[in-house]
Amino acid sequence: MVFHLEYLITAALSFLLSLILTPAIRTLAIKYDYVARPRDDRWHKKTTGLFGGVSIFISFMGVWCLSAWYAGSFEFIRPLLPAALCGAAVFLLGLADDIWDINPQYKLIGQVVAASILVFFGFQFSWFESKTANLLISIFWIVGITNAFNLLDNMDGLSAGIAAISGFFLMIWISLTMGRHPAILPELIMLSAYIGSILGFLIYNFNPASIFMGDAGSLFIGFMIASLTIMESPEKAHGGPLFHQLSVILIPCLILFIPILDTTFVSFMRKLFSRSVFQGGKDHSSHRMVAVGFSERKAVSILYLFAAISGMIALGLYPLKVGVSMVMVVFFLIFVMLFWIYLGNVKVYGETPDAMVKHNGFLFPVLMEAGYGRTLFSVLLDLVLITIVYYTAYLLRFENDLGPNFNFFLKSLPILFACQIFCFYLSGVYQRMWWGSRLGDLSVYLKGVTTGTVMAMLFLLFVYRFQSFSRAVFVIYWGLMLVCVSFSRFFFRILDERISRVNQTGKPTLIYGAGVGGLMVVREIETNGLLGMSLVGFIDDSPMKKGKTIHGYPVLGGSDRLEEIIRKHHIEEIIVSFKVNGAEKKKEIKKLCAGKGLDVSVSQMHLTISP
Repeated sequence: MVFHLEYLITAALSFLLSLILTPAIRTLAIKYDYVARPRDDRWHKKTTGLFGGVSIFISFMGVWCLSAWYAGSFEFIRPLLPAALCGAAVFLLGLADDIWDINPQYKLIGQVVAASILVFFGFQFSWFESKTANLLISIFWIVGITNAFNLLDNMDGLSAGIAAISGFFLMIWISLTMGRHPAILPELIMLSAYIGSILGFLIYNFNPASIFMGDAGSLFIGFMIASLTIMESPEKAHGGPLFHQLSVILIPCLILFIPILDTTFVSFMRKLFSRSVFQGGKDHSSHRMVAVGFSERKAVSILYLFAAISGMIALGLYPLKVGVSMVMVVFFLIFVMLFWIYLGNVKVYGETPDAMVKHNGFLFPVLMEAGYGRTLFSVLLDLVLITIVYYTAYLLRFENDLGPNFNFFLKSLPILFACQIFCFYLSGVYQRMWWGSRLGDLSVYLKGVTTGTVMAMLFLLFVYRFQSFSRAVFVIYWGLMLVCVSFSRFFFRILDERISRVNQTGKPTLIYGAGVGGLMVVREIETNGLLGMSLVGFIDDSPMKKGKTIHGYPVLGGSDRLEEIIRKHHIEEIIVSFKVNGAEKKKEIKKLCAGKGLDVSVSQMHLTISP
């Protein structure tokens, strides 16, 4: 990978120009009343200036043209001139929408025309043997990514930040794959100007934003990054050992993973709730994260992190072997699927459609919530886990080189499917509700994985005498499968508890008694926001518990240190969690607090079961 000084200078110049232009354009936009006002279907709460996309466009084009002038050759800009001109047309289309509010259908038509012209000039994928298929998928890609960034512009700094991250990883990927090839210099210079101009704008657009990019900016940055991902180069067009068909498709998808994912997710959820895909709404991934308790900055940062991880995985596809690459991608996609299923559970629409049923906090289509459907989803996920974990075990055992062992992997995989799924059923794995998973369920998962692994080994011993099969592979499989099954089942519970713990707000609260009753109080405080309590920790008179951490909260000391603890942590509420002699303990604490002049409310836990 080679980074020339020209790239850094280009990025710095476009950054500085954007940094200077953005506040000037913001002043003009506010002066002439080109602003975005708060609406029910929009996220922002205050009137904010538009036309931030103008500063991005001018900075990008200005510095790119300056670089071309410095290079002193039309050949420097000629390969990218169609992308620049079509991008300018899309920018003007978005600017017209910001000023006059164009019908979405007309915007779509304009984007298709611009994409078609770009494809005519050779900006096409080479994914398939059919040139017609490549042409159609290229147009669909450009229009889809353009609109994906437009839809992603739903929270301060989100669309711009993801665009900058995507551009950065695309730049590294091109440098890695092309090395010192002179053909990449114009594209990398353009990417440098692209990243710098966006970062200069992002300074003012990150939460709390003082200016928005508008459709002019979001459509432009989406169109340009989509164009640059499909720009034809020798390696991408002809392929090679490191660029087999699947990786060629995966790399641009991973680089632009978050825009693709968010657009797909929102479109699916809106379709499910019989809402128009083109209407505005507070139902994007970022909005749902805020709804479960994340701050706006944290929600945007999490999406930045996902974009960075997917970008790093895309880079990993280049040097790594196919098997290792696929393992990384599949594990990442499983994690993403679980996280976005959790987000899909967040209630953002007022009504509940007929096609949805809420069951134990889990939101799915009817198929997934019917008795057989829930099991179907679990079985399908387990089949994927069995495949990827078993394959990973082979990779670890044979040091990434399966060779002839791949045939034995394929031969034994159906047997492992049958044994593992059958034993999961017998062990009661599929009778467990994911949202309500408890620590005691680990024994069920352990039994299911162990019996399934042993049964598969016995079957191979009986049929093939275990010849050419590795016992070490099954040992590795057993350990990895237990971790993966447990993680997938506990994922929602862990995430739910983590979010509720981090986002507790209310009166600083102390629990007296770090036993079973105390754990019940913890759970209630974490899950019941109506209590208005923020748990600080425990006090307990047992010297064995002092200094320990229980359920993530510290045991701060005993009742002899109560005054010190209350004053230090500004405690306003104490809950006595003793099941036995709780009333007496409550009186003692009240008397102690009164004697010390501490203004603290003391409550007692009661477990009530009524018919």
